[in-house]
Amino acid sequence: MKQSLAVVVIGRNEGERLTRCLRSVQGMNRLCFDSVEVIYVDSASSDDSISRAQREGARVISLPPGPPTAARGRNAGWHATAANFVLFLDGDTILHPDFPARAMAALADPKVAVAWGHRRELVPSTSLYNRVLDLDWIYKPGLSDFCGGDALMRHAVLQEVGGYDEHLIAGEEPEMCGRMRAHGYQILHIDCPMTAHDLAITSWKQYWKRAVRAGFAYASVSERFRNTAQPLFLRDAQRNRIHGSVLLLLFILALALSVGLRSGLPILFAVAAFLLLAARTMRRVSWKSPHDPFTCFLYGMHSHLQQIPILFGQIKFYRERGGEHRLIEYKEAAR
Repeated sequence: MKQSLAVVVIGRNEGERLTRCLRSVQGMNRLCFDSVEVIYVDSASSDDSISRAQREGARVISLPPGPPTAARGRNAGWHATAANFVLFLDGDTILHPDFPARAMAALADPKVAVAWGHRRELVPSTSLYNRVLDLDWIYKPGLSDFCGGDALMRHAVLQEVGGYDEHLIAGEEPEMCGRMRAHGYQILHIDCPMTAHDLAITSWKQYWKRAVRAGFAYASVSERFRNTAQPLFLRDAQRNRIHGSVLLLLFILALALSVGLRSGLPILFAVAAFLLLAARTMRRVSWKSPHDPFTCFLYGMHSHLQQIPILFGQIKFYRERGGEHRLIEYKEAAR
């Protein structure tokens, strides 16, 4: 039986990336749907995103004043449609034409509330950061605890759990998926391409802010589920506090000893220890890119190095707890 679909695209200053995303939606395989509507939710863009979306035939919703968070944008999108299923996309992605049909096949099981596929970087060669972080998107197929920003969901289940928590500035998908699983539903990662993504990270500052944002999500989501049967992110947050603190102290101590002893040996020792950790992690993640050991080694370095800004992200959450959280943006506006 055919079903109705709403494609909800959220964005903020995505420029040409948004046009590319909406055109990819136009080219999707629609054979399993009676109807498809495209909704673009704009989060206070200062560029021409709204006019771009209108030119591509999307229905445009502008968020009212308030924090321009992904949770607010996605809620505005699914609330505006009566479609049976909702496909959420970020405005910096390109949809694979066959993903919606493949996801619908997975959703034939009424226990499955969310189906998501493989997201990969569009041009990983753009920067060293994109090349390494491309491996962050690689997960093994099967049942999962949560999805990312791109996913196909049942409208009825979104209504049942109340959608995304608009108080969260990060980690909104894992938090909502946790509530869905508490209601007895499943989150399924299917083995098929879903979206190509444009991370657009070309500087250390962007890399750092993205990791800080991840730490903020760890802390905020783990606090929500701390005393539940499914304590999402709690162990991740605890491990990061230990891992990040040890690495930070290692580098600080090495620097202090090098200055005090007027020798570079302590720093060399710290760097050697870090590289050994990276090499060990490289072996563990080699399945992500078995024919590219160098990228796997860089990913091993990233896996440990990011623990420090993630730790700072957790500290930021607890320092600002009870107050108003400001959006942590790492991506620059497209031109």
